[in-house]
Amino acid sequence: MKYNLMIRMSQSFIKHLGGLKMSENIERLIQQFPLLKNMRQYQPIDWLNPEFGMSAEIPFTQAEVFDVAARFKRFAPYLAKAFPETQKTNGQLVSPLIEIDKMQACLTRTTDTEIPGKIYLKADSMLPISGSIKSRGGIYEVLKFAEHVAMTETNLTYSDNYAILATPKYHKLFAGYGIMVGSTGNLGLSIGMAAASFGFKTTVHMSVDARQWKKDLLRANGVTVVEHNDSVSVAIAQGRKEAATDPHTYFIDDEGSKDLFLGYSAAGIEIQKQLADDGIYPDVDHPVFVYLPAGVGGSPSGVSFGLQMMMPEGIYPVFAEPTHVPSVTIGMMTHLYDKLSVKDLGIDGKTLADGLAVPRSSRIAGRVMRSLLYSAHTFNDDDIYRYLTMLADTQSIYIEPSAAAGFSALVPTINGFKNRVVLKNATHIVWATGGKLVPNDEMQRYYDKGRALLAEPQRELVR
Repeated sequence: MKYNLMIRMSQSFIKHLGGLKMSENIERLIQQFPLLKNMRQYQPIDWLNPEFGMSAEIPFTQAEVFDVAARFKRFAPYLAKAFPETQKTNGQLVSPLIEIDKMQACLTRTTDTEIPGKIYLKADSMLPISGSIKSRGGIYEVLKFAEHVAMTETNLTYSDNYAILATPKYHKLFAGYGIMVGSTGNLGLSIGMAAASFGFKTTVHMSVDARQWKKDLLRANGVTVVEHNDSVSVAIAQGRKEAATDPHTYFIDDEGSKDLFLGYSAAGIEIQKQLADDGIYPDVDHPVFVYLPAGVGGSPSGVSFGLQMMMPEGIYPVFAEPTHVPSVTIGMMTHLYDKLSVKDLGIDGKTLADGLAVPRSSRIAGRVMRSLLYSAHTFNDDDIYRYLTMLADTQSIYIEPSAAAGFSALVPTINGFKNRVVLKNATHIVWATGGKLVPNDEMQRYYDKGRALLAEPQRELVR
């Protein structure tokens, strides 16, 4: 009864949004969800999802995950030809799962907390083409659109060798179409580089948070970059509006794309095999905690969905967000999802974790994750630089700041887990979402900042 009442109250707020300013409802909203008060004060919080594990209708199926995997397989010959770096994996976009025992020992010392089980890094930071998790969803949606155009306008069949799509004939065909997206950086990189390889006229609307080197790299690959001195939500809105004026331009919507979401889900198939190769089979007695940075929420939600389609027991997805941009957490907590922006709560939306600087969550993410998300945590920006440097020092693995966010949720999750007995059998997977393409001088600045912060006296990395 309490659960149903909570949903009804949240739905009433949604109805109010049509006729009232959000500011008129904020105090009432905070009374219903007290953690919002802490979040407005930029205090790190740990939120356990009360609906985790409940039965729920999900608008996607396991069959759709397998359809994504099949399309990636059809495009493997094209990717191997267009992007030679993928030849060593026969055109497959995969990343390693790395046990990071030295980092685990360092975390134990630094946080003064015993971490039972094993810690792995899912190194999407090493993915080919864009060097980030966006090589999954972003590139997938480009591939699906290219397939649609080719099958609509030529005699391409599903059984053909898709390497033919890299020929001048198809390049000329694709040049008559455009692809557009709004992004803080990594999504724009993945879509821009993939779309440009086909010959699509490609435009990326970049938010104020985007790193300059990402804009430069896109332009070097023939992509038009439109810069906005505003948030990614504004960049997305402008891209959507501009694309709507041209019937030959396809807009990839980071706030609500089904294909983006499903592209990420194929990671579930990949990691199921990697875990099995290490003798890990998730179930209630062998929990697997997956720590995922969340910006708009599409990629961590897609990954979580895919994992739980492949391994229905023992998967505990945990989202990590900056204290200044907890958009997915507030959306899920209140059941207002994309209807509520962090700025509606007076939160400024500013973070150095550029990939997570999204003030309003995906229209899909929260609703799909309603019963799939175990918990969410928020962190201070300085912490991700510390973790970045610790990972480099212990494992010689370099990632970008937002990719280190998952480490911030590890100890709070362990401390809050009620079934202490099974923790000794736990597997912890920190999802490193980007870093491969970061220029050396930029990465050095990240590292140096983390080194300086670690040198500060009596700094605690755990709350």
